[in-house]
Amino acid sequence: MEQHIPSLATGKFKIYHQQLLEQLNASTSSEVKRAKYELELMERSRFIEINGIVHHYHDSGPADAATVVVLIHGWDCWWMWWHHVIRELNSHGIRTISYDMRGHGWSDNDPRNHYHIDFFAKDFGELVDKIGLEKFHIAAFSFGPFVALDYARTAPGRILSMTFFNFGYLPNNAFVSAVAPASITFMFNNLLRGLTWWLPAYIFARLVLAKNTVMLHDILIGFKSLGLCAPEAIEQTTRQITSFEITDSVPDMVRAVDMPVLFVAGEGDAIMTCENARKLQEMTNKGSYVCVPECGHLITVELPDTASELILQQVLQN
Repeated sequence: MEQHIPSLATGKFKIYHQQLLEQLNASTSSEVKRAKYELELMERSRFIEINGIVHHYHDSGPADAATVVVLIHGWDCWWMWWHHVIRELNSHGIRTISYDMRGHGWSDNDPRNHYHIDFFAKDFGELVDKIGLEKFHIAAFSFGPFVALDYARTAPGRILSMTFFNFGYLPNNAFVSAVAPASITFMFNNLLRGLTWWLPAYIFARLVLAKNTVMLHDILIGFKSLGLCAPEAIEQTTRQITSFEITDSVPDMVRAVDMPVLFVAGEGDAIMTCENARKLQEMTNKGSYVCVPECGHLITVELPDTASELILQQVLQN
């Protein structure tokens, strides 16, 4: 299967591409089908140098579309968590840009190991500038809204609306701030990352994060994101989002934005509850809120049709 490899393609992209080519010779039709699907997605992959680091972004839908949605992935995730949403938004004539943060997915790791919200936000700003986006919508989940909010403070008038999934105001305390960084980092960097079989990781996600059965392909996509994320990114972002400095600043970050913001939470999300999301919605100037029944923390793969519909409604209304 012939496919052009972009000149700036990262090593992670090339290795993944080669693995898919080998998977085309798999013994089961389902494996071959998954490989063909992901190779087709890769045809829309682009690479660009941002702040000295090569970043990957997926650009699909009509190039001349009047509406553009930039999709920001979550903590320890990558762009492909949005693949269902991308297909649905594209079918409505919307252009989507879904990128990998530095140290995530097919973007290069930062040799200086700078994985902080302000660096991610500056990368985002340079990305939208370099690809020529003037006004656009944002959809983000989990860690992604931190990046979106930090960027929004520096770019008044450019963001038409934002849709945040599984993001809320989580009051901090001394115990969480002291214990969470080390325990979460150990769980992901030392235990889950070391797995060679997807099933234990899925069991953890199903018991802790999700409230719905997820398709095998999406399980594998989530499992692969563990190996594609720099360990230093896990450690630094965990320490940052559990610090008093960041948790105490979230209300001010939300109050500072003046565009419509939709907060979406899963009724069964034990991490970012509907109540936590509602607290932030009440702090915004133009906020709205939806609590999705029978949904956990992974809405883009648990209920991708619902996630797509909510983004679409927010975009069409603004």
